Amino acid sequence: MPTVSVGRDRLFSALGRTYSQEEFEDLCFSFGIELDDVTTEKAIIRKEKHLGEEEADNDEEIIYKIEVPANRYDLLCLEGLAQALRIFNKQDKAPTYTVAKINKESRIKMHVKPETSLIRPHVVCAVLRDITFDEASYNSFIDLQDKLHQNICRRRTLVAIGTHDLDTLEGPFTYEVGFANIDLCLL
Repeated sequence: MPTVSVGRDRLFSALGRTYSQEEFEDLCFSFGIELDDVTTEKAIIRKEKHLGEEEADNDEEIIYKIEVPANRYDLLCLEGLAQALRIFNKQDKAPTYTVAKINKESRIKMHVKPETSLIRPHVVCAVLRDITFDEASYNSFIDLQDKLHQNICRRRTLVAIGTHDLDTLEGPFTYEVGFANIDLCLL
């Protein structure tokens, strides 16, 4: 099962209350997920670099590693996990998402070159409006995108996700295969 790492305090803030570890383990069990490990960011780094154990600082962020079902991609980030637990606890209702009705003249156009459609026969685009990120939510979003790439997208062999700030771009857009002189601008 995939594991999601979330800051305990940020998660509890999103859930609207603080839990003891036992209470949180019970909530996880009732929901069908498992609190796999409790650690700190520095401990994770020490483990990855094979460094010795040190005393944890009191100001270190506590990280919960939570196992989630393989078919629940919505739980692979703090925001999705918190939303699902809030709905489970009857604190929130399940959201209803709608597709905006945009008149034809205002729609953003995406052109796919014929040679590209031979390699990538399907292209899907979406515009999410009124999204504001702080540093933590942006990092969570990028981490979710990476987890999707590694799992459901099969390391980008089936699907590749691109995220762009439409405030800095202007359409129409063209999707084409390019093999030479590619410059990538990291987000």
